[in-house]
Amino acid sequence: MPDRYYSAEPIQGTTATLAGNEAHHLLHVMRAKPGLKLVVFDGQGGEYEAEVAKCQRSTVELSLGPKNAIERELPFDLTLAVALPKGDRQRWLVEKSVELGVTRLVPLRTARSVVGSEQASSKLERYVIEASKQCGRNCLMQLAAPQDFAELLSQQKSPLRILAHPGGSQLSELRPNSTENRCLAIGPEGGFTEEEVAQANTAGWQTVGLGSRILRLETAAIALTAALLFR
Repeated sequence: MPDRYYSAEPIQGTTATLAGNEAHHLLHVMRAKPGLKLVVFDGQGGEYEAEVAKCQRSTVELSLGPKNAIERELPFDLTLAVALPKGDRQRWLVEKSVELGVTRLVPLRTARSVVGSEQASSKLERYVIEASKQCGRNCLMQLAAPQDFAELLSQQKSPLRILAHPGGSQLSELRPNSTENRCLAIGPEGGFTEEEVAQANTAGWQTVGLGSRILRLETAAIALTAALLFR
C-alpha cells in the first residue's frame, strides 16, 4: 500500500503541493524522486492516488488521479471530553482516539484538572495528522477549544452522555442505538468531584464504572471508547 501524506491546503484540480513536515519527509527521509506513487488526503474526506511530479527545495508537487470516496468513519458522532494528562501520555491519548474513530476531542477543565497540562494546539493537530495517516482516516478528528465542565454539561446534547465514575452502572447495562451520537467524559487523575457527578446526573448524564481497578485517565478514556464502539 502506498504511503499516505496530508495536504494542509484543500485539494482542487489535478495537482497538489506539499510543504512543511510532509515535504520534508518526502525529500529528506524518503529521498523521493519524480514518479514515486503515494496517496494524499486533505482531511475533508476522500483520498487521491498521486505521483510525485517535481521535487523542489522545500516543496513537492504532485500529479493527482481521480478522487476516491473512501471513508473510514463511525456511523455516529463520538465526542470524547477528557481532562488531558501531561507529556507523552497526552500524545498517546490523541493517537488512540484517532485510531478508534473519535469524531471530536474536547480538552476538559474540571475541579481537579492538572494546571498546565494542555499542550499547544499545533502539537495536538500534528498528532492527529500523523495518526490519521497511519490508520487510514480521511477526515481529521476535530480538536475543540478547552471547555469547562459546567460548559460541557450545558452545551452537550448527544442522546447518549456518559460520565466515567467509580461505582456507576456496569458497561453491560448500556444498550446504545447503533447510530445515535454519544459523548464520553473522563475526569483527571483524582476523578470528578461528587459535586460534578451530581451536576452531571441532574443534566441527564449516566455514570459508568470501569471495574474494581483504578485506571489512569488515558486508559479509562480509551477503554470506555472501545467498549462503546463494540456494544
